[in-house]
Amino acid sequence: MVDDAVKVKVVYTEGCANTLPTIQRIESMAMELGVAIELTRVLIHTQPEAEAHRFLGSPTVQINGLDLDPVIRDKQSFGFT
Repeated sequence: MVDDAVKVKVVYTEGCANTLPTIQRIESMAMELGVAIELTRVLIHTQPEAEAHRFLGSPTVQINGLDLDPVIRDKQSFGFT
């Protein structure tokens, strides 16, 4: 772990076809830009986990604790189905 690494969290549900390609894109982009990342994967199983990890859909990508999409950062409708 690098202290100044960008913290990237990928929150997803089992069977999500977009999770692996998303992770691959994140890792590729970080390498291309020369940015150190600390990548964490969080598999959601329950509604309380969805709320705790601010899960908005699979996959949800958070950078240093903020959703990648600034438009939905204030959303509170976390869910797991």
